[in-house]
Order: sequence, then structure tokens, then C-alpha cells
Amino acid sequence: MKILDQFDKAFENRIRLQIMSVLVANESYDFNSLKDLLDLTDGNLASHLKALEKEEYIVVQKSFIGRKPNTRYLASEKGRTAFRLHLQALENLIKQQKL
Repeated sequence: MKILDQFDKAFENRIRLQIMSVLVANESYDFNSLKDLLDLTDGNLASHLKALEKEEYIVVQKSFIGRKPNTRYLASEKGRTAFRLHLQALENLIKQQKL
């Protein structure tokens, strides 16, 4: 197996990699906080979150705070594992370059 085969296509996009980094490092994050942190438009963030949700890498929790809707995102166990394996593949690639 080639080292590049170990990379997860879901994380090839910089924004999805950033989203997962935030969600793995934190218990959860809401939509507006993610949007502000990553400096993205609503549509751009929504499309990347949808891609991660489709892979079952994130869990979506919808609720209301007062009368305002609030959507929070959490990294799923599957997502945490996939992210960890992707980072390991990056480390392996870097180590190979040092030979």
C-alpha cells in the first residue's frame, strides 16, 4: 500500500481539516462560532459540514436557546478515528521524506 493511499479524501480540503481539528480539540462547537473562527460564509461552512456529516464524521445537535435555533457539531468516534489515522499518514509521509 502506498503511503498516499492512507490519506482520507474527506480531509484533503483545508476547511474540512480545520473543522475536524476544532471539533476534535473541543467537546462541541456551534455553527456561528465555527463560522467566525474559520472566517467562512454560511454557505461555505454548511457545504463542508454536510460533507463531513455524510461521512458520519460529525454529529449534528439542533436545539433552541430561548427562541433562537442553535446547531452544535461534535466529532463522532468514527470521525475521531479517521482524523487520527489521517494525521498518522501525514506524519509517516514527513518521516519518509527525512530518509
